[in-house]
Amino acid sequence: MGSASREALAQARTSVHAGIGQSAGTELLTAVGQIAQSPALASALGDPSAPVESKTQVVERLFGALSAGARGVLVAAVSGRWSTTDEFVEGVEELGLRAEALTNPELADELLAVADLVDRNHELQLSLGSKLIGAEGKVSLVQQLLNGKVSASAVAVVSHLVAQPRGRRLDASLRRAARVVADQEGSELATVTVAAPLSSEQQTRLARLLEQSAGRPVKVTTVIDPTLIGGVRIQLADDVIDGSIRARLDDLRQQLAA
Repeated sequence: MGSASREALAQARTSVHAGIGQSAGTELLTAVGQIAQSPALASALGDPSAPVESKTQVVERLFGALSAGARGVLVAAVSGRWSTTDEFVEGVEELGLRAEALTNPELADELLAVADLVDRNHELQLSLGSKLIGAEGKVSLVQQLLNGKVSASAVAVVSHLVAQPRGRRLDASLRRAARVVADQEGSELATVTVAAPLSSEQQTRLARLLEQSAGRPVKVTTVIDPTLIGGVRIQLADDVIDGSIRARLDDLRQQLAA
């Protein structure tokens, strides 16, 4: 995000608090879908040169059916000066995820579990990426797959991301959403990829080191990837530490080919 969008998002985040209501997150994600599908509406609400009063009037007129809490967050979003319209849409989506996080303390873990499911299911990936299946069909597919297995809150978030891919891979969108949710809860997510399972002592020591680095609690997800051969690959927020043997071999190949 541009600096203006980061500032606008930081200001709008203050409107996301426990008192906004249980339905605010889902309502905001629904609003994001409506805004994203209408370039004219997105431009009108995300235009930094438009008066805040006029954008607020548009929100009240078109989204008056939203709860007061959800509408308040949307008004806070349109009051900011976003770098681009796309970043405005992305920002409102993040606000919706943060609002949803307030209602479900298990949401980050559930989204990561769904991301892992998508990673492992090649047939599901093909179906969700097919141009022959419309958005409604894809949403129906994931709802049939997830209903009763994860919370209604998680199903709502996954359904939104499936219906609104905006050029993003679903697994990547789910992991980003999980990071946003964890951040709202005051923690970081770390994905640790290793060639073989870690012992409980190693997991505890690694989690402690990551928490010292992040300065707050860290939820660690371990992924087993035998192709790493040895070593470890760690992703914490946007930072990646790759100390795997595969990475070192790849570096050596590049040096030899130069």
